[in-house]
Amino acid sequence: MHDISGKPAERRLLQAGPDPARDTLRETPRRYGLDIAAAWAAIGIFVIMAMGVVYLMAPILIPLSLAVVTGLILGVAAEKLNTLGIPPLPTALLLAGLFGAGLFFIAGLLADPIAQLAANAPDLVRGAYDRITPLFSRFGWLNLHAQTFETGQMSMEKVLENTGSILGILSASLTPALLQAMIFFAALVLFLSARLKLRQMLIMAFPRRGQRLAAIRIMNAIDSALGYYFATAALVYGGLGIAATLIAWGGGLAMPALWGLFAFLSSFVPFLGVTLMTIALAAAGLLTHETLAMGLLPALAFFLVHLAMENLVMPAVMGKRLEVNAFLIFTAIIFWTWMWGAAGAMLALPLSIIGMTIADELRPAKRKARPNLPG
Repeated sequence: MHDISGKPAERRLLQAGPDPARDTLRETPRRYGLDIAAAWAAIGIFVIMAMGVVYLMAPILIPLSLAVVTGLILGVAAEKLNTLGIPPLPTALLLAGLFGAGLFFIAGLLADPIAQLAANAPDLVRGAYDRITPLFSRFGWLNLHAQTFETGQMSMEKVLENTGSILGILSASLTPALLQAMIFFAALVLFLSARLKLRQMLIMAFPRRGQRLAAIRIMNAIDSALGYYFATAALVYGGLGIAATLIAWGGGLAMPALWGLFAFLSSFVPFLGVTLMTIALAAAGLLTHETLAMGLLPALAFFLVHLAMENLVMPAVMGKRLEVNAFLIFTAIIFWTWMWGAAGAMLALPLSIIGMTIADELRPAKRKARPNLPG
């Protein structure tokens, strides 16, 4: 019989027999446009349903998310205390107690000024009306006059009535806030005490050695990124708070220490924090001083100091160790503020840092440097 194949390569393929991988590739059905559209539609429906669940479960997910993020930030301190021989549960109680004491200290500082503001709210509103309404006469194109604020929804009586309703809403929200605070502290203590066991469970959930090494690397990178960023930011924004206190004192504003505390806390919410702080300083300055230039001077000084710290001090201290994408941070703040309100705005930055750290560690160039598994 004559050989059906005259070429050596073809004879070798015939002698080799069937190739399962090659046959599988040949038998793979082609996916057409409607199939691809259906697959993406299923993914989109799943994402929309997941967002709905996250929105509806906000009363539970917000304190749990805050507890996990806070536990990750305090993870470095927990490791230091564990190396000193302190067991996990006392370590968790100590760190959670210190964190709670700090929050109660800040709340104590804010309680008296807020009570004074609430008591003097009618006088402040009337003073704001008397100070602001003459300014509208300079801008004729706004078509606003003093008579506009005497009747209708913008009248003095309506504003004072709405102020009372806002205070009623805040007091009605106090009980759910206390419940969420209890959930937060309980979850924080449990997370810090079981942090090592949770890490071990996540690592062992992957079946392959390479996947476990990648999980170890990612978790170490997240702990380092969050701890380093917030420790550095606390020092830098502490200096910003001192500068804001001096600016408020020099600008003749009441309660300058309170302005410094607000500047420190608001700086942890990028973009929105400095915007609200600058607007508040501008409003307080206009109510305090007669001239427009003197009224806007504290807000301008604070904005310039904040701009210098964000663009000169923070990059000089952090270097390229943690590069934060401004557009992604801004988008995350808008999204989480829409989903969870003020709590979402506070969580947007740490969640963005976690996401960018995971994406950075999963790059192909990062996979070459693998840590050794603990013995």
